[in-house]
Amino acid sequence: MLNRLLAPLLVLASLGAQAQGTVYRCPGPPVLYTDALSAKEAAEKGCRSIEGTPITVLQSPKPRPATGAAPVAEGQRGADGRVDAGQQRARDDERRRVLQTELRTAEERLAAAQKEFNGGQGERRGDERNYQKYLDRMAELKDSVARYESDVQALKREIGKLPP
Repeated sequence: MLNRLLAPLLVLASLGAQAQGTVYRCPGPPVLYTDALSAKEAAEKGCRSIEGTPITVLQSPKPRPATGAAPVAEGQRGADGRVDAGQQRARDDERRRVLQTELRTAEERLAAAQKEFNGGQGERRGDERNYQKYLDRMAELKDSVARYESDVQALKREIGKLPP
């Protein structure tokens, strides 16, 4: 892997050596190829001259294009890259069906939570002899009711955004 990354640098360094001067290979991670050092500086850093050394060029594999969306089946897009109107209608209908199912479920959860909360006057359970336990449960129920109301409103907004 390191050779693949350094090969282009090595080629550039050797081309630069022909035009400017001696190219040095300096040790250490990462290995450095440079022509910006004098012979004295190169010796101090432990760098070696690469003049006359055979150069190997490795071809790196071409990167694959990143795809964010699922591939579209043949015939679903027109010449301009748009999805067919019938296909889009089917997608919208499916999305509407899923959102309406989620809305019904959220409304059922909301109704159950509101019934149990009973306007803050829910019935005490047998394990709630301590009044603070009852108050804690009522606070949790109040939060749940608010969250379920928020969910229902969000689902209604999403359904409203869909084309008729």
